[in-house]
Amino acid sequence: MNQILLVAIGGAIGSVFRYEISTGVYKVLGHAFPYGTLVVNVVGSFLAGVVFVALVGKLAGFSEQLRALLLIGFLGGFTTFSAFSLDTILLVQKGELASALLNMALSLALCLGATGLGVLITQRLVE
Repeated sequence: MNQILLVAIGGAIGSVFRYEISTGVYKVLGHAFPYGTLVVNVVGSFLAGVVFVALVGKLAGFSEQLRALLLIGFLGGFTTFSAFSLDTILLVQKGELASALLNMALSLALCLGATGLGVLITQRLVE
């Protein structure tokens, strides 16, 4: 199958997952802080580590088509860095500098940590 089509399919599915997860998080935690975006970015970062190791690392026998579908398409549609950026700018514009800084710090620390954890766990599982 054409890789561009696989990226598009994966992106569409990832976008739906992003919408459903972030909407659910906002229903539980409210809109006072961009919790939905944060949760999606942390989960997406963890999955990026898992998928990268699984597809590119030890289990490198997977096809380029699967890489296009999952790593580029699904995770590209699922993660929300542009939403993170907009949420942060909107907090700054509302004069909520502390929340904006907290959002940046949490997103950076948690997403990097989640990616590292995904890599570590998956590397150990496929050894």
